[in-house]
Amino acid sequence: MLTAVSSNNAVAWGQNGHRVIGEIAQMHLTEATQLALQPILDGESLAQVSTWPDEMRSSPEHFWRKESGKWHYINIKDAKKMHQYVNTSIDSKDKVAHILDGIYFSINVLKNNESSLEEQQFALKFLVHLVGDGHQPFHAGRSEDRGGNLIKVSFFGKETNLHSTWDTHLVENENLSFKEFADFIKTSNKKTIKSYLNSQPADWLLESNKISARIYEQNETELSYGYVYKQMPIVKKRLSQGGIRLAGLLNQIFDKNAKPLTEALIKKRG
Repeated sequence: MLTAVSSNNAVAWGQNGHRVIGEIAQMHLTEATQLALQPILDGESLAQVSTWPDEMRSSPEHFWRKESGKWHYINIKDAKKMHQYVNTSIDSKDKVAHILDGIYFSINVLKNNESSLEEQQFALKFLVHLVGDGHQPFHAGRSEDRGGNLIKVSFFGKETNLHSTWDTHLVENENLSFKEFADFIKTSNKKTIKSYLNSQPADWLLESNKISARIYEQNETELSYGYVYKQMPIVKKRLSQGGIRLAGLLNQIFDKNAKPLTEALIKKRG
């Protein structure tokens, strides 16, 4: 069973984490993709547009108040049935039921030569954001605690919740700007990049689900140096994976000559 998590007050990674992913993705774009993105980005970078869907959720428009929340989350109850819910041909934002739908809808808008510039900008900003969301473990967490939002913890003595710890506190604890963080965790290792790109969005969410399950099992509530030491390698890997995989998607969409597993995601599936 696959359902959207009904939490409207949680965002993934926070501003800095999303921008780290956007910055890493920018590093891995092919020249053709960079050129194709220029009119859509209109002078902005992937890092700059990465937080737009969260910022827009304060808009009074119906879509942002009532519909957009479900784009950010998914709850996976049976991993074996995950791929039954992948709709690679989704063509209407009204049909989006969860983050996977949002990712594929955005991809399809960007692939469609008849999409208007406004539609492309909407889709690109969402794609950048949702790939980031998909790599935050608690956006594929449990529905009963709203992806960790209802689990109270303390982070270095400050009361917070498990979701916010992974959204923001672990990343901000590094005391780095998003550019510094991206430079710190970037990789040019071909074997690593290939391993990250040999996957599809459903796989990324399954990874997040498995990570969140392990964190739930640890059941830690007093979080400080030991927790940071243990969890930061996971945070860094997920941010790096998110950036490289986002670049892979964009290269696959905009550069017909992008090489699978090197510059783009493997193309034989979906």
